[in-house]
Amino acid sequence: MLEPLYTAAEARAAEAGHDVAELMERAGAAVAREVVERFPEARRIAVVCGGGSNGGDGRIAARILREQGRDAVETTAVEQADVIVDGLFGTGFRGEPRRDAASTIDRINAAGAPVVAVDVPSGIDASTGEVAGPAVRATMTVTFHGRKVGLAVAPGLFHSGEVTVADIGLEPLETEHRLVTPAILQLVPRKRADDTKYTAGSVLIAGGAPGLTGAACLAAEAAFRADAGYVAVAVAEASLPVVEAKLLEPVKVMWADAAAAARKAQAIAIGPGLGREAPAKRLRDELLAAGEQELVLDADALHELEPGDWGERAVLTPHAGELARMLGEESSWVNEHRLGAVRGAAERYGCVCLLKGADTLVAARGEGVLVVLGEAPGLASAGTGDVLTGIVGSFLAKGLEPRLAAAAGAVAHSLAARTLPQRGLIASDVIAALPRVLP
Repeated sequence: MLEPLYTAAEARAAEAGHDVAELMERAGAAVAREVVERFPEARRIAVVCGGGSNGGDGRIAARILREQGRDAVETTAVEQADVIVDGLFGTGFRGEPRRDAASTIDRINAAGAPVVAVDVPSGIDASTGEVAGPAVRATMTVTFHGRKVGLAVAPGLFHSGEVTVADIGLEPLETEHRLVTPAILQLVPRKRADDTKYTAGSVLIAGGAPGLTGAACLAAEAAFRADAGYVAVAVAEASLPVVEAKLLEPVKVMWADAAAAARKAQAIAIGPGLGREAPAKRLRDELLAAGEQELVLDADALHELEPGDWGERAVLTPHAGELARMLGEESSWVNEHRLGAVRGAAERYGCVCLLKGADTLVAARGEGVLVVLGEAPGLASAGTGDVLTGIVGSFLAKGLEPRLAAAAGAVAHSLAARTLPQRGLIASDVIAALPRVLP
């Protein structure tokens, strides 16, 4: 359920003690094989090689392609190529390319031909996914032994295209960061014959200021569809008639009664439609101090949030803009340094931080980052974050520890979305699909 993601140093450690020439021969053969299989009609193949081992892999690929009758030329003249093999930089690259290399990268991107990257697209930091300057936008990446962190974490993720992992005969290695697979959903407890609605998972959703009731309703419905047994919704008094009309299964209470309702809950989700007025902030702080329940904080609950002693039992679920405000940075900085940003938030708040995105990142203090690849662009739709909050709240209430509940919630969220057409997807569609993806 957790697959290795290799940093550059971990990749070097996996290769230590092996014959370098033999590894390069296997790597080059893997690249050549993928080029032929993916682009069987391609005749002219431009292989752009740097001076390191990545370039050596490219040269071997070119030799094998020529032996198979292809016109494979080791060159930077990429404009007339049917396919371009990018072997300019490898996993050891960091920072910004020098001027001549940057010019070559720009030419590769402008050529209009499919690009096959060797191990990592040139210009990507393999250990972080950061892009400090021009970087190749690959159609596919043939990476060796295991997926690199930079192929799974944005912005590197968006440069990698389809990723194929080629076995070159190395033994697996324990890595700091891990890729989460759908098998993690096996950890979510199923309802037992002797469960009651409370023991099956009791969740309180706190939000629903006037004009924002939809967010609280979505979170509540998602918690139920994620298999919670009991869901209560605490909303502003003025919102109560709206929520009473909208929701059937959840219990509805006013903010004034939220603390009492919290005593029945194993998990409290604070933030969907909460608003930022003084009464909303008081409610948030009251619930944070209410007891020992597991917590999910999203949206407005993250506004002007200070670290507290609730940290280890809490999951924060910001998007990039919210995380930027929490760290005193710009959104662009978070987008450029996603791995460092999510780890910084986990350290500062002492809790689990889930940074939303095509690469959802889950960080906890002292732990490596868990990466969930969404592959569901339709989730870029209003309300889907509230759905995720409800799912994570349900999984916490059912007994998963916060780091795994966050990762499993992100997996369930993306899997449900992937069962649906991506165009026109709305948040309530994802809720309806959840039961189909829970084992």
